[in-house]
Amino acid sequence: LNQIVSHSHFRLETNTAKPLNPKTIKERLLAWCQWATKDYPVTITNFSSSWADGTAFCALAHRFAKPETSFDFEALNPNNREQNLQLAFDVAEANGVVPLLEVGDMIIMGNKPDWKCIFVYVQSFYRRFGTVN
Repeated sequence: LNQIVSHSHFRLETNTAKPLNPKTIKERLLAWCQWATKDYPVTITNFSSSWADGTAFCALAHRFAKPETSFDFEALNPNNREQNLQLAFDVAEANGVVPLLEVGDMIIMGNKPDWKCIFVYVQSFYRRFGTVN
């Protein structure tokens, strides 16, 4: 990967005019998620099961939340998927992330959500916060 990392800033973009292939974009977005959540007790290795309990979404939302929309991340219970997902989606939307996923859909998908749904939603986090330190 030709990831561009500078100080506390991660970017998906490249300095070349050559378009990125879909696999590279997916790898870079995954790396950005890992970078953004490195200070949280979550492990993000994919765009499916890593997001199922809602804590990875909560970590992203908490990382970029304005003070007035922040929450106590340490109080989360990984076994309470519905509450975690609702909190993450609400905080993300309050901070400018386009609401592309529904809690009910995530619950129905179970422990292995459709990676394409997660991937598209996480892109909305990147579009909103990708250049924020």
